[in-house]
Amino acid sequence: MHTALRRLLLATGVATAATVLAGGAASAHLDVEAPTAKQGSTSIISFRISNESDRASTISLKVELPGFKTARTEPMPGWTALVERDAAKKATSVTWTADPGVGVGPGQFQRFFLYAGPLPKQEKVPFRAVQTYSDGKIETWDQPVPDGAPEPEYPLPVLSVAAGAGEHSHGTEQTALGEPDHDDSGDPVARWLGVAGLLLGLLGAGAGVVALARRRRV
Repeated sequence: MHTALRRLLLATGVATAATVLAGGAASAHLDVEAPTAKQGSTSIISFRISNESDRASTISLKVELPGFKTARTEPMPGWTALVERDAAKKATSVTWTADPGVGVGPGQFQRFFLYAGPLPKQEKVPFRAVQTYSDGKIETWDQPVPDGAPEPEYPLPVLSVAAGAGEHSHGTEQTALGEPDHDDSGDPVARWLGVAGLLLGLLGAGAGVVALARRRRV
């Protein structure tokens, strides 16, 4: 699974660079990305927040989650993360809070990573978010973006999710390079083939012993 995580992080970094180069300074939004996300799977989701204040720093980001069974945050120096869960132990939100003297300063951006799933079986997954500044200003990113209409001031972050083949599985997660990262040790066909190969090897060894014994008798 560590290999899959590294590949997913690499793909996310590539997507980030493409977004920055394409959007430039105009794309000062809260963006959600998961290049290899599939419905019913577990994936690394990143939230990129830009600081739109000229003098204050972003000190907190809260993101609402669609009831994930798995929700794990990446350690970040100077930040603490809190995942809230409901009575069914499903993750309903995650909040990143900066330590005193730390934050996303003017003209800066920050990425927050979440390893979560299984993703809902729907093409679009919204993530309502609240951004808090050091001067007390609060911005809520929750405005829908109608088709063909101008983008609102605080558009709702929406993740596009590809169709998946089944429920999430840590052992069969699709990697960023399109290769299934899995272990065949749980495959019954692979186990039977292994047993058959072992039996054939034992039979061959037994035949060799019999042939050698006959030669000695002669």
